[in-house]
Amino acid sequence: MIYIVVLAGSFLGICLFVAIKLLLKQRSVRRFVRSVRQRLQSAEERGAVLVEETKIEKPPKDPRTSAIELQQVRSLVRSAEKALAQDKIEEVERLLIQALTIQPHAYDVGAQLAKLYLTTDREAKAEAMYRELLRHRDDVSFHANLGLSYYRQEKYVEACYAYQEALNRDPKNPERSAALGRACIAAQRFAEAAPLLEKACAFLSRDTQLLHLLAECYLQVGDVERAEETYRRINKLEPYDEEVKEKLLSLARA
Repeated sequence: MIYIVVLAGSFLGICLFVAIKLLLKQRSVRRFVRSVRQRLQSAEERGAVLVEETKIEKPPKDPRTSAIELQQVRSLVRSAEKALAQDKIEEVERLLIQALTIQPHAYDVGAQLAKLYLTTDREAKAEAMYRELLRHRDDVSFHANLGLSYYRQEKYVEACYAYQEALNRDPKNPERSAALGRACIAAQRFAEAAPLLEKACAFLSRDTQLLHLLAECYLQVGDVERAEETYRRINKLEPYDEEVKEKLLSLARA
């Protein structure tokens, strides 16, 4: 019984101690709040005005600075062109990157760097560059070259989309139709490829590589008659192509 009384007394003592501590803490907080209010009121009475935070905008560049930077970029680009003529690829890349560091929005310089990556078999870097360029400038060549970078990486579906964007902006160019047709074949979209290759072959009528693709496309969609007709067109252009003759014989027996 004595132990129970002792424990109960200890528990009540702890609760009382905690309650007093919390009360003191609340009083301390209230005193702090009151002191802040008093300081604010005192400042207002003295004529002080509270100023809201504002975003500091970067001041525009001095025209003289911009002109100097432009001159530096032009000098670096000329040096890059000379280095390219000497096949110094690493030097060209370094100079173009340096130019972009000075003027990040020099999109013509970015296009040169992207093309350098594309022509030196660095398609992943070319892809990244062209995607970034397209965020700022809607250029048909950027779409087409992005399509090529996808195609070389065997990203055929993405290549189709990029080439389609290029064709949308340049619909009368047979090369755009041909590029999209090739990508569709690679993506096994034969039904979509056929009309594109037909359109390209109407303008590039002596391009036997395109005609071969068109003929194979017809075979994939089961249009034997048009496939045979296309092989006959190839045979007229290349009468000594034995493979084409064999194709014609095979189709005649079918």
